[in-house]
Amino acid sequence: MQVQPRASCDEFAGIHAGAVKIRLTSPPVDGKANAALIAFLAKAFGVAKRQVTLLKGDTGRAKQLRIQAPVRFPPGLPIPPARPV
Repeated sequence: MQVQPRASCDEFAGIHAGAVKIRLTSPPVDGKANAALIAFLAKAFGVAKRQVTLLKGDTGRAKQLRIQAPVRFPPGLPIPPARPV
């Protein structure tokens, strides 16, 4: 996942370098962008914020997150291929 802070609105912005790009209005200061990202994804997937976990990329733009038991999938977002368990 690629995150662009300080954008004009919170939105999914397609695919960038093979990853989903998300624009956030929040600045990348004191973890505000990470908190905004978690809240944005929780709302988009219909889950509680505690079900969205930041796995990698705490201080960078490239991030890896886990969303547990999503209720819905945002329209227009490409569905990633299933990984074998």
